[in-house]
Amino acid sequence: MTHKPIIYFLCTGNSCRSQMAEGFGKKYLGEEWDVRSAGIEAHGLNPKAVKVMAEKDVDISRQASSVIHPDILQQVELVVTLCGDAKDNCPMTPPHVNKAHWGFPDPAKATGTEAEKWCAFQDVRDQIEARIKAFAMS
Repeated sequence: MTHKPIIYFLCTGNSCRSQMAEGFGKKYLGEEWDVRSAGIEAHGLNPKAVKVMAEKDVDISRQASSVIHPDILQQVELVVTLCGDAKDNCPMTPPHVNKAHWGFPDPAKATGTEAEKWCAFQDVRDQIEARIKAFAMS
């Protein structure tokens, strides 16, 4: 049995963006990739991220917030950082690991009314979905 290559979505706290990317990654890349996510720190799963993904019929409620695991980092085919903090602070990867940076704003830091904050979550979710769909077709 051949193992699928691992794609590792990394962010600061593994609570929003990387969790969304993992959810969409499993939906659009799951046939070809072993999709995982982690963070520099583990901040727990953001309830708004779970809710906004449910609008797209993607259930991330059982995903866990975790820190970057050095053993997994040694085995990945592709590391995708989703924020500048993860890009700047990701542990060193071996030379065979491909890296990409897809920067997205942190919806948890959005300001304004509740409606405006919710729109920020929807906007980031839709940007992540579009980027993963494009990657899946490349």
